[in-house]
Amino acid sequence: MSELENRYDFVYLFDVQDGNPNGDPDAGNLPRIDPETGHGIVTDVCLKRKLRNFVLLSKELAEGYDIFVKEKGVLNNLIAEAHQTEEVKAKAKAEKTEAARKVMCRRFFDVRTFGAVMMTGENAGQVRGPVQLTFSRSVDPIVPLEHSITRMAVATPEEALKQEGDNRTMGRKATVPYGLYVSRGFVSPSLAQGERGTGMTAEDLDLVWDALLQMFEHDRSAARGLMSARALYIFKHDSKLGNASAHKLFDRIQIKRKDDAKPARSFSDYEITIDRTDFPQGVELIER
Repeated sequence: MSELENRYDFVYLFDVQDGNPNGDPDAGNLPRIDPETGHGIVTDVCLKRKLRNFVLLSKELAEGYDIFVKEKGVLNNLIAEAHQTEEVKAKAKAEKTEAARKVMCRRFFDVRTFGAVMMTGENAGQVRGPVQLTFSRSVDPIVPLEHSITRMAVATPEEALKQEGDNRTMGRKATVPYGLYVSRGFVSPSLAQGERGTGMTAEDLDLVWDALLQMFEHDRSAARGLMSARALYIFKHDSKLGNASAHKLFDRIQIKRKDDAKPARSFSDYEITIDRTDFPQGVELIER
């Protein structure tokens, strides 16, 4: 395993067509939206869920690649299991929390990648992960739509008795006709290295890149429509602290609609330009 030695900043583009990329439970599960600008929003938690699922699928619970935050997972039980290892039992009381933290980082990919708060039961400390993601925001304002749908079947015998002729159960489905979303992320090697680091490796980071590009292929559902990873721009610094400000690197990538007179309905309706003039020394742009 190779130590994570470089700082990275990245820009991730994905889109949705006729689907709901991230429903808001406080708004009847309508697509999340910035009420002041109309731009669509997808939370970092939503993307991390898909990334975690891809790791589970691709690694098949291989040692060191289990997932801490997963469906029906009982977090306190997993923390307690760490405390039952010989490695932790052998430590003095004051050292058990730190020893348990190391066990959790070693066992769970998402803990050493994104971090976790593990003080809800037996204490395994708090971990700040090297990889962090922002909320994703659509390039243009979106138009959330609600569609009426019907169901010809019923759920109970009592409902069947009430159903006559063409009477159908009514429902609603929310979609976005099209939206191109942009997320930005950061990788801080200092949070992976040393005694207090999570132990995240360069191989772990390669898995993150692969997951971002492939995770939508294994997360299909009727509600989400057609979601696709479109581009991943990675700024690799040749040092741990970095060679340029992240926001200045992000500003070099500009995304504009080709024709402002009509709404975008596909990725080809956009043009992406990258400013490569006077590129910061010690920074490499990797396009995937």
